[in-house]
Amino acid sequence: MLGVPRAVECAPVPSASTDPGSTAEPLRLVDVQQAVAAELDRIAPVIDDLGERFAEAGHELALVGGPVRDAMLGRRSNDLDFATSALPEQTERILRAWGEAWWDMGRDFGTIGCRKGPWVVEVTTYRSEAYDADSRKPAVAYGDTLAGDLGRRDFTVNAMAVRVPGRDLDDPFDGVMDLAHKVLRTPGTPEASFSDDPLRMLRAARFAAQLGFSVDEDVVRAMREMAERIDIVSAERIRDELVKLICAPYPRLGLTLLVETGLAVRVLPELPALQLERDEHHRHKDVYEHSLIVLDQAIEQEDRLGGTDFTVRFAALMHDVGKPATRRFQDDGSVTFHHHDVVGAKLTRKRMKALRFSKEETEAVSKLVELHLRFHGYGSGEWTDSAVRRYVRDAGDQLVRLHVLTRADCTTRNKRKAARLRRTYDDLEERIERLSEEEELAAIRPDLDGNQIMEILGIAPGRVVGEAYQYLLDRRLDEGPMTEAEATVVLKDWWASREAE
Repeated sequence: MLGVPRAVECAPVPSASTDPGSTAEPLRLVDVQQAVAAELDRIAPVIDDLGERFAEAGHELALVGGPVRDAMLGRRSNDLDFATSALPEQTERILRAWGEAWWDMGRDFGTIGCRKGPWVVEVTTYRSEAYDADSRKPAVAYGDTLAGDLGRRDFTVNAMAVRVPGRDLDDPFDGVMDLAHKVLRTPGTPEASFSDDPLRMLRAARFAAQLGFSVDEDVVRAMREMAERIDIVSAERIRDELVKLICAPYPRLGLTLLVETGLAVRVLPELPALQLERDEHHRHKDVYEHSLIVLDQAIEQEDRLGGTDFTVRFAALMHDVGKPATRRFQDDGSVTFHHHDVVGAKLTRKRMKALRFSKEETEAVSKLVELHLRFHGYGSGEWTDSAVRRYVRDAGDQLVRLHVLTRADCTTRNKRKAARLRRTYDDLEERIERLSEEEELAAIRPDLDGNQIMEILGIAPGRVVGEAYQYLLDRRLDEGPMTEAEATVVLKDWWASREAE
């Protein structure tokens, strides 16, 4: 039986569509117990069978961490994490006899993975790990008890386990109570926990963003005092945590925590740099708060993108990072940020490169940052069809994300102005759709290809072919499609004028 106390009430964790600060009917912990029991019944084909196999081999096995926490929150997953007294080679023998596919990329950390049907299982030997003061990689040592293994985990809500096949709950650090109060605490002192693995400071922010939880004051204080310790963690691990945070239901919670503790200065310094000093003589909106609102508003439109989209979220967060470097004060008290789009794209590209993002992700986000102001030249619809074609061409495969970002970038409190901007962008999208139907705008190409250009002009492959191709593309964008005969005349006229020079 699960040893979950019944007397305490548990505030429900909000779903992605609700405000984490909102109030709702509290859940009694008996409801949590019932949720766990139901989830354990659902995953019984895995936990009962594997539990018996490990027990017959003389080893302990327990469902641990996130799957236990999520079961208490009524969340289902087919990815299951276990801890065991068995060594990796012993675990591997059992899993090979049970599963359909296996992997051991985590063997150095005591982890063997397995898949069987819809289930993905990872089993890790009891362990303890810690960083040396100047190391980026943890030194792993195997432990011999479940309690010891739980004690080295990041937060109490992740330090709960269900022993299998008996289904007894182990909760040595009152994780159930912290889950009830929606708070993140560490099993031991936060200083010791963050010293062992500094990445846990980022994980605190990430779990706050994922679960809508608050963070214990002692944990926040330790994050602030130990922020520089994050410098020993590899860029790849930092990147992965930031992606999870930004893609969480409540990224603002996590990002605010990173800024308030000083961690953001070390992992994403462009964000706190948006907190520009303001005074009564120089007026401009709060760029930091504006960026968070744009992120919120981009998330509200993600249904256009098919769901959670890191690219558009990160572009929303970074779209104004060029403002601090381009801010100029005017005599009339106003402030300008000329070319902050171009500068911001360069800063975004530099930061993503430092965090080891892929080239494709980096270019996608940077392009959105660079183009986020382009729409403001549209006015009330003055663009020619040529300008609309260029907008589509420059956006390329990021066009829908650019639509989302541009609409999200309207944070004015003036309802009349906001409505006018929406109508204007509606008009632009309608024009894009119309031109796309007429001209296959998304796949726009010159009316002659490279081979045709070489044949008509009688030239070999080389730089001139590219120049001719670009000239025809520009004419195509300016004037719309031409017939092959018309394009041939245009090409020959260009060639003649070029030779005349």
